[in-house]
Amino acid sequence: MLALLQHYCFKNLNNFTEYFKFSKSEENTLVLKESEIKKPDGKLGVLIPGIGAVGATFIAGVCLVRKGFSKPVGSLAMMGKLRVGKGEASKDVEINKFVPLADLKDIEFGGWDIFEDDVYEAASKSAVLSQEDLMKVKDELVSIKPWKAIFSRDYVKNLDGKWVKNGATHWDNAKQLKADIEKFKTDKKISRCVMVWCGSTEVYQEIIPGVHDTLENFEKALKENNPHIAPSMIYAYVATSMNIPFANGAPNLCMDIPALWELAKKNKVPFTGKDFKTGQTFMKTVLGPAFKIKMLGVNGWFSTNILGNRDGEVLDDPDSFKTKEISKLSVLDNIFEPKLYPDLYKDYYHKVRINYYPPRGDNKESWDNIDIFGWLGYPMQIKVDFLCRDSILAAPVVLDLALFLDLAQRASLFGNQEWLSFYWKSPMHDKDEEPIHDIFVQSMRLKNTLRWLMNESPVTFLGAETYN
Repeated sequence: MLALLQHYCFKNLNNFTEYFKFSKSEENTLVLKESEIKKPDGKLGVLIPGIGAVGATFIAGVCLVRKGFSKPVGSLAMMGKLRVGKGEASKDVEINKFVPLADLKDIEFGGWDIFEDDVYEAASKSAVLSQEDLMKVKDELVSIKPWKAIFSRDYVKNLDGKWVKNGATHWDNAKQLKADIEKFKTDKKISRCVMVWCGSTEVYQEIIPGVHDTLENFEKALKENNPHIAPSMIYAYVATSMNIPFANGAPNLCMDIPALWELAKKNKVPFTGKDFKTGQTFMKTVLGPAFKIKMLGVNGWFSTNILGNRDGEVLDDPDSFKTKEISKLSVLDNIFEPKLYPDLYKDYYHKVRINYYPPRGDNKESWDNIDIFGWLGYPMQIKVDFLCRDSILAAPVVLDLALFLDLAQRASLFGNQEWLSFYWKSPMHDKDEEPIHDIFVQSMRLKNTLRWLMNESPVTFLGAETYN
C-alpha cells in the first residue's frame, strides 16, 4: 500500500515534497511523516473577475446557504463524503469535516466587471435565481459592487461595457488590480485570498514566443502593452504575483502559458484550470467512459447547444467560439484513445455547435446524438437532451474551487493542481503529460488526494485490501 501511495503522490501531485517530508525506512518504500496544514483562521477573500450570471449566482447562493435558506447542492466540498479506514474501523466522513476547509461564514466577496451593476442588480438581470430568493439576501448583495474591470473588445467582440480601467499599459492596469485587492483586504480584514475567473470566453490564441514563454518576456510585454496579452492573463499574473491561488473558469489561453507557470513556481502559488465542466461536457465524461468500459464502438457524436445569457452572446462570435470548441472537442479523444482501440473509435466523427438563442436565457439546452455499435458491428443510437441551468451547475464548482485552492495554499502545495481536474473541460497538464478526462478516475484522484493530505491510505478498489 505504501508503494502505491508513493507512486500516486509522485505521479499525480505537484511539489508535495516541499511540504511533506519523507524518510526511507526500507528499500523502495517511503513513509509519510506527520505534517501540518495551516488552519483556516481569519477571513477568506474570494475574488471574481466577471460578476455576471455565474459570479452573481455563486455569491447569492453562498449568502443564502450561510443564512440557512438553502443547501449547497452540487458542492462536493460541502455535501460530499468519503470513506476512511479499513474493516470495522472504516467509516464515511463528511469532506468539509475531514479536511480543514474555510467556513462559509468567513468568506468575503470582491470582484470586477465591465458593467457597474452591484451583485443584486447583476443577479436580477441574469434571471437565474428568483426574486423571492434574491430578496432574502438583498442587503448583502447590494453592498457588493464590482471594481472597474480590464477589458478589450479585441478579445471579447460582442460585449461593450463602460466600467473599465484606462491604464496607459497592461502594466498600469495590473497595478490598478493590485491596488483593488490591497484595499479589499484592508477594508474587509482579509487574511488570504483566492481568485476564480468567471468572465467571458476570449478569442482563440496560441502561445507567442517572446511574449508568453518566460516571465521576463511576459513582464516586458506587459510594460510595452503587447496586443497578445489578454485581459484574463493580467488577472492571472496579478493573482500569482500576490501569492493568490488562481482558477481559470473559461477556456482562454491564460494561466497555461509558461511565463505564469514560472511565476507560480517562483512564488509557490497553486493554480488550476481550465473551463468549468458543467453540462454537456460533464455528460460526455460520464457516458464516454461507460462506452469504453463496455467495449462499445462509436461512429459519431453530434452535440449542439442553445443558450441566451451573456455567455451565449459572447460565443456567437466565431473567434470566441473557436476557443470553446477546442475545449469541448478535446474530451472524447482522450477518453476513447482511438490509437489503442482503432476497431472501436478510429475516425469517429465529433461535432460541437453552440447557438445563441436569447429567449432561453441561462436555461441552456444541450442535445446529443450518439451513433454507437455493438456485437458484430450492429448499430444503435443514444439521444441525450439535457435541459440544464448553466449557472446553477457552475456556481457550486466555483465554491469548491475556492475552498480547495485555499486548502492547497495552506498545505503549501503549488503549481498546477491536477487533482482538481474533476472540475475542468480542459484540465491543464505538463507538456509531456496527457490530461485525464474520465470523471470516475478524476473523482478517485480528488478523494485520494484529500486522504493523502490527512495521512489516510488511498482507496484503490483492488480487492480485500480495500475492506480489511
